[in-house]
This record gives sequence, C-alpha cells and structure tokens, in this order.
Amino acid sequence: MSDSPSRRRITGAGTVLAFVYAIMALAATGRSFVQIATRFGEAPVPYLLSAAAAVVYIVATVALLLSASARWFRIARVAVIFELVGVLVVGTLSWAVPDVFHADATVWSYYGQGYVWIPLVLPIVGIWYLQSHRPVPSEVAA
Repeated sequence: MSDSPSRRRITGAGTVLAFVYAIMALAATGRSFVQIATRFGEAPVPYLLSAAAAVVYIVATVALLLSASARWFRIARVAVIFELVGVLVVGTLSWAVPDVFHADATVWSYYGQGYVWIPLVLPIVGIWYLQSHRPVPSEVAA
C-alpha cells in the first residue's frame, strides 16, 4: 500500500491527544458562548480570548486528526504553538494585570487553572507528539 495523504497516520497517543483537544474545544466553546451572551460587559477581553481559545482547540483537533497531510500537519503545529503562547501570555497577564484579566473562569486565565491546568500541559504534549510524528518525506511531497 502506498503512503497517500488520505491514509490515517494518527497513533494511539495521537488519538488520545485529539480526543482531549475535542473535549477542550467543546468546553471552551460552551463556556465562552455563555460568558459572552450573559456577562460580556464584566470582562470583554478575557471572554473574547476564551472564544479565540475555543477556535484554536477546534482547529487543533481537526488538524491533528488530518495530520497525515503535510498541510494539516503544519496547521496542527501552528495551532498548538499558538495555544501555548496564548496560555502563557494570558496566564501571565491574569496574574500581572488582574484589573483587566479578572475573569478567572476563562480557558487561559491563570494558566488554565479553572481547567486543572490542562490548557498549559496540552500544548506541550501536542508539540512533543507532533515533533515525534513528523510526516515522512513521501507525505511531505503530497
């Protein structure tokens, strides 16, 4: 059998990773929707960033599942790195500037404390997974 881009390349660990990303996508989407719909005036910046985090989790989930393609692999890598930068920046700002980032129930606030720090650990695991499961050269040409 040839290595075609349609061949599924995700392994057991990758399946678990994509599943956790999907759970985070659902959680972040639901929570940010409720926060924006009901309490947007209290903390617009953190709630919008929470919605952005939801979009990143959705993109990362899809990209991880389709990462056999070199294009989706790159998208997955960008999404996971963006997530890590986001959680580090928002987490730091939520400690440094609590007047602006006082919404402790958002996804990335306080490094994901409200989500048991999964938002902090998940992109590190994602980067490790992607680094150790790069497309083979025949897949890169696709």
